Amino acid sequence: MRKVFSIGLIFLCWIIMSCDKDSSHDQMLAILKKQQQNYNRFDNFYASDAHVAYYDSLINASYGAQDKMRYAYNKARALIALGREDEAVEILEPQVEKIKTEKIQGMDRLKELLGLAYLRGGERVNCIRNHTPETCILPIQGAGIHRVQTGSRNAAHVYEELLNDHPQNLEYRWLLNIAYMTLGEYPAKVPEKILVPNLNVSITEVDSGVFIKPFQDMAAQLSLDVNNMAGGCIIDDFDNDGYLDIVTSAWGVEDEMHFFKNNGDGSFSDQSASSKLKELTGGLNLMQMDYNNDGFKDIFVLRGAWLRDSYGLQPNSLLKNNGDGTFSDVTMASGLLSFHPTQTATWNDFNNDGWLDVFIGNETWEGNASSGKHPAELFISNQDGTFTNVAEQAGVDFTGFVKGVTSGDYNNDGWKDIFATSLSGQRFLLKNKGGSGKIPLFENVTKQAGIFPDTISRTFPTWFWDYNNDGWLDLFLGDFTFDRPISSYSAAEGLNISTGVSGACKLYRNNHDGTFTNVSEEVGLTKKAFAMGANFGDINNDGFLDIYLGTGNPELESIVPNKLFQNIGGKKFVDVTAPARVGHLQKGHAISFADVDNDGDQDIYIELGGAYKGDAFHNAFYINPDQDELNNCIVLDLVGTKTNRNAIGSRIKLTITEGGKKRSIYRDVNSGGSFGASPLRREIGIGRAEMIYEIEIQWHAGQTQVFRNVKPNQFLRITEGSTIVENIPLKALTFTGQKSHNHHH
Repeated sequence: MRKVFSIGLIFLCWIIMSCDKDSSHDQMLAILKKQQQNYNRFDNFYASDAHVAYYDSLINASYGAQDKMRYAYNKARALIALGREDEAVEILEPQVEKIKTEKIQGMDRLKELLGLAYLRGGERVNCIRNHTPETCILPIQGAGIHRVQTGSRNAAHVYEELLNDHPQNLEYRWLLNIAYMTLGEYPAKVPEKILVPNLNVSITEVDSGVFIKPFQDMAAQLSLDVNNMAGGCIIDDFDNDGYLDIVTSAWGVEDEMHFFKNNGDGSFSDQSASSKLKELTGGLNLMQMDYNNDGFKDIFVLRGAWLRDSYGLQPNSLLKNNGDGTFSDVTMASGLLSFHPTQTATWNDFNNDGWLDVFIGNETWEGNASSGKHPAELFISNQDGTFTNVAEQAGVDFTGFVKGVTSGDYNNDGWKDIFATSLSGQRFLLKNKGGSGKIPLFENVTKQAGIFPDTISRTFPTWFWDYNNDGWLDLFLGDFTFDRPISSYSAAEGLNISTGVSGACKLYRNNHDGTFTNVSEEVGLTKKAFAMGANFGDINNDGFLDIYLGTGNPELESIVPNKLFQNIGGKKFVDVTAPARVGHLQKGHAISFADVDNDGDQDIYIELGGAYKGDAFHNAFYINPDQDELNNCIVLDLVGTKTNRNAIGSRIKLTITEGGKKRSIYRDVNSGGSFGASPLRREIGIGRAEMIYEIEIQWHAGQTQVFRNVKPNQFLRITEGSTIVENIPLKALTFTGQKSHNHHH
């Protein structure tokens, strides 16, 4: 009888726990559904459907000719934002003709918008409906040249007319050159006075010391070319089979998450529905972690960015990996439910108790009377799957228009520090002073550390990394300061015209004494990028980390290339975008570096698409062609016991001999940059080294382990405290249509 009662009690507890979990999940679905219903209103800057209806009503009312022309402009712009360029053209063509015949002054904006409608319409016909791997890659060539040329031809004609009246307008000039390139007529047929030269010149022709092979976009062949707006992406192993899966999101309140399972045979299965991720909508950014130390990686979804108080008070989501192929939203049950506009967070063990905590940077629109205060949040793990916000007690409850956060131990004192960027001009370096209790104490040391800007400088993506392998974490920031359309900066750069605005990356080298030095110019990071998404990885396995930037801004005219910079020995960075064939002109957001095909080199997945429905675009998956077949690598999967399960925050030092010289390579365990998530396992290039003399692991819990004389080109799993190194055999995958090259594993 007692045995039956015990079994019944266990079963009842299981039912209650399941109900709680399901209840939290269902409540989140209800919240998201409610927000979808309230989203499409005229005062929402991004609700273009409502804008079309509103301006349509004004056009049909009794207003004067000038007013109707202005309303026609606004309606047409909203139509372009919805991807209905043909309808916009129908509105704009007669208006522009009327301007010409009646010689109406000061209405060039209508003609400018007509040019944009033509250009974007050409993109829709050729690049979206007839998508190819060459589509929208600068320089545009091969299958990327438009087959249906009406849109770009008309756009080129309009921009030439505009440039006759405004010869100094660099935005018109840039878009005109892009139009000619889509026609296959750049540079030959571009009038010399409006040519932006050398857009088709490969860096290898300029810098003979750097050679790079072209990547191959295989997203379409693998059905990974999700077509949606801006969003997040994660590459990691969510079912513990050793093969890397892909998760994506998009920020539209109705946009569904996607889950692609790596089948381990060169294909992926779309398990969005069966995983229960499809029913969860919205989310501009994603990241992975194991918040409850159960051995399965969970997902954190960030929502509400850019939308201010009216529409940005959206909940983030903590999605528990149930270990059976499904995920459950446990936000409410975990105590993480809050409503602030955000897209950025960082998970780390800030109080060194072996459990992951999360710091969230929120967006406060300063100078806007209608905006509320949205302080940063620091949720400390209670070690039972729940969290407590201690931001105020820890001294990190600052406000700002925060766009990127990262964490790492920049002063090597054993405590994880925090850095945050913002569009309000501030930067925040928060030094973790530790503490004996549950709550760590932080101090703002931005000025003392030398990373406080001299002038107002808006910054976006960020990360800690050791770019020069000296054992101290350096700091990367993406500059997002501009005072004109960003495509005009691309033209200015091509014409060697000074603009007085940076827009380039900022790299702060660690001085080993708690301070940093801005070495951006010294290392060659001077090209304008205006990065939104960004991440880092090692594309040629030389042991030095490279940078890929997803560029743009929400404006529909912001048609500029994403950029790849190769790290040359920790001394300089070279722009290798053109020869690598990764200079996509569509808006770039979340980025992941990962060796998805297990062939020993890192591939790149990028979430493409902008802030409007009409700016949605297919994601790209760039397969690495093995940039240097003589370089070797090692893959390390760390399993924490006293440290958190995924060993986030732990540090790795490899000692190798290459060319008769000994050198060290350093890595932190994290998912990379602040917009996009790479695998938590470490994929580390070691150059020409044929043996790893020493692997030193500094676990976040404080213990250090050393392994010597390790052969490269293996996938090894190391468990904290164990002397056994487990070799994980994985097949090198060949995707259908993939160009063959030598495999390491």
